[in-house]
Amino acid sequence: MSGLPRDRRLPTNLADASLHAYLGNVVESKEETMSREQSLRNGAGLMVLGALIFLVYAVVFFFRAFASSGFELGVETLNGVTPQQLDGLNPAIMGYITHLHVATAGFIAATAIAAGGLAWYGVRDGLWWTWIIAVIVPVVGLAVALPMHYMGHFNYDWVSHLGPIYLGTIIYVVGAVVALVGLTQAAPAAAQARR
Repeated sequence: MSGLPRDRRLPTNLADASLHAYLGNVVESKEETMSREQSLRNGAGLMVLGALIFLVYAVVFFFRAFASSGFELGVETLNGVTPQQLDGLNPAIMGYITHLHVATAGFIAATAIAAGGLAWYGVRDGLWWTWIIAVIVPVVGLAVALPMHYMGHFNYDWVSHLGPIYLGTIIYVVGAVVALVGLTQAAPAAAQARR
């Protein structure tokens, strides 16, 4: 007789062996399911947090378009020219710049809401298509917007101008990777049957 407790001993007959294997699979499956669910929940939560940072940035960007002495976050002058100087030269220039800033704020906010909604209501539930779209949408926005900042056309304070976007992006990407880990794990049979 072994010194191990009965539930820790190897089975001695075929029926016990089958039950032991079955219970082992159930326990392993439950642990994988929890790990999958935790990855999806935590990843989606981080994606939503990143999207909320984008949304706050958009709101600040919007109000700053109307109530600021500078052009936008971190851009007080365009190579020494103030908004007041441009407005004195031609009021339509500042009207046009304000219009572009308001539109940009709207698109940043819309992207944040869409990405956050897809993460919370789809990625968290393990829907691949929502993860794919929730990753593609902000990637396209950032791929279009960020390169212009490194062409040297104007000076800006990168911490206030791009820092929040980089912070939100880092959090969002970490969340997308955590969720991807969960998505790549097999879903429980009951959940797969519903999809």
